[in-house]
Parts: sequence; C-alpha cells; structure tokens
Amino acid sequence: MNLSTGTTPMNGARGTALHRQIYLVLRDEISRGLFPGGALPNEEALCERFGVSRITVRRALGDLAAQGLVERRHGRGTFVRGEPGQMRPLPSLSVIDSLRMTAIETIVRVLEVEQTAPPADVARLLQLPPGEKAVHALRIRSNRNGQPAMLTDAWVPAAVGRRVTAAALKKKALYEILMMQGVQFGRVVQEFSATVSDPQRAGLIQTEVGAPLLKLVRLMHDMDERPVLHLTAYMAADRASVMMEIAAATVNTLTAGQIVLDAPVDGDPLSG
Repeated sequence: MNLSTGTTPMNGARGTALHRQIYLVLRDEISRGLFPGGALPNEEALCERFGVSRITVRRALGDLAAQGLVERRHGRGTFVRGEPGQMRPLPSLSVIDSLRMTAIETIVRVLEVEQTAPPADVARLLQLPPGEKAVHALRIRSNRNGQPAMLTDAWVPAAVGRRVTAAALKKKALYEILMMQGVQFGRVVQEFSATVSDPQRAGLIQTEVGAPLLKLVRLMHDMDERPVLHLTAYMAADRASVMMEIAAATVNTLTAGQIVLDAPVDGDPLSG
C-alpha cells in the first residue's frame, strides 16, 4: 500500500463511510500540497485508486467542495482552491507567543465562569487540598468566519484567579489576566492525545458525535513552581494541528517530547 498517492484500498468494514474515508485521505493530501498544479485526478482514476464506485467518489469530492478545499469546474475537473500546502504557519518560539497568537486570531465566547470544586485529577495537579475551590472557565474560540476552532476548559486556584470573571475574559485572554495581577509563568508541562467528540463537545465545536478531536492538557506553573493554571483544549482534528520547534540543545531532553504508549499505572505524566 502506498501512503502517498498510490493505490489506497478503503476499509469497507462497519464504521466510517467509504466516501468519508476518501474525503479524509484527499483532504490530508491537499494540505500537504501533493497535487502539483492544483488538479486532482479525474473521477475514473480516483475510482480505480480507492476501489469504489463513481458515486462514492463524487460524494467525497462534494464534501471537499463544501468545505471550500476544492472547486469543481464543469468539463475540466476538480482543482485545489488556493495553495493550502504553503499556508502552514511558522512555529511559535514560546508558549506565551502561542497564547498571544491564539487570542489575536480567534474570537472568544465565554460559556461559563464559576468558582467550584474541581475534579479530583485537576485538584491533584493544582495541588489543592480536598474540597478547596478553583475558578472554572469554559470558552469557545472561533476563527474569523465564526467556525468554532477550540473548546477550552480552564481551572485556576481561587487565590490566583480572583480577577478571572466572564466580563474580564470577554476583553482579555486568561493568561493576560493572570499576568496583570502579577503571575510570572515558569515551567509548563503539556500532554497531547486524541479523543472523540461526545454529544456536548460535538454541539459546541459543531462537529459530528464520535468525530476525532485533538486534546491538549497543559499545566502551567509560576516561577516558584506552584501550579497556577490547568487547561484542557479540545480541537476538531480537521481544523487544527500542533506545531513545535525544538532547539538543538534540548533534543535529548523531555522538552523534545516523549511518546507514552501505555497509560502510567502510578502518578500522572503532568505532575513530573
């Protein structure tokens, strides 16, 4: 099997529809700039490549067109719109830079801000005594077209988050509010994984129930190593990606990341 643009038989087992599988493959290849000149293979070639009927290919191409990724020109074929393979942004040099860019490039909608007891795993990572409350902020960040891009679920110890309100979050990003009250961020621990969209998240992010989501869990400390922010971000896998830049001096350290294939029996990877 060729994982580029060679023969790619589809999985006909019960699960994702064939036209959706083709859509996902072609969308990935479009994002990587694998169609020189912008023209996709004709329908007959795609039928042969994927081993499916013409109607299945047409449904996949229709989905791509509906997403604005391609345009179908009568009598000429299907063409990539723009140059998505060259639109990949440069990686940020810091977590704060990344937070700043996210705040600038998205529109925030505050769903909920309340002071309540956090879940046990969050309380443990924030080093909170049993029953102690924290400020909980749930927000949706959308792109400039209004399409939801990220659901963020943040927890801040009550002593640190006293100025975190719904009104404040409509004007400034959470990290800015904390920095304005004197918090200096230090060590950051992040964990990336994948999950699926449950009915609540699907409604908020406007995706299908069961659709793949990128999940980022970030634990931020201050300069005295005290945890000050626990954030979980959920992103639709077809609308987001994660980029990192690793300095040569840190290639052989955990800064470069670590793949954990099995969940740890004891402890928590974010507590290290």
